[in-house]
Amino acid sequence: MTKKQFFGVVYVSIWVLIWGTIGSLIDLPFLNAGAYTPGSIGQGITFAVTAIISLILGFFLYPKLLSTDFIKSLLALEE
Repeated sequence: MTKKQFFGVVYVSIWVLIWGTIGSLIDLPFLNAGAYTPGSIGQGITFAVTAIISLILGFFLYPKLLSTDFIKSLLALEE
């Protein structure tokens, strides 16, 4: 596995953690308010919407992050 591939795996893993954390933080008030129950369609929609937003952000941020000088030097990428 190359450094760039490893970076891609780490990047996706971090985005999954971010998505799960944000999804849970959004989900908690809905559960506490009784807007829906655990495992309901409402909870699924909450996590699906946060996943789509996370996917879009992650897709557009990856090239910008990969083009930073710090990441280029870390991965020893050629200019």
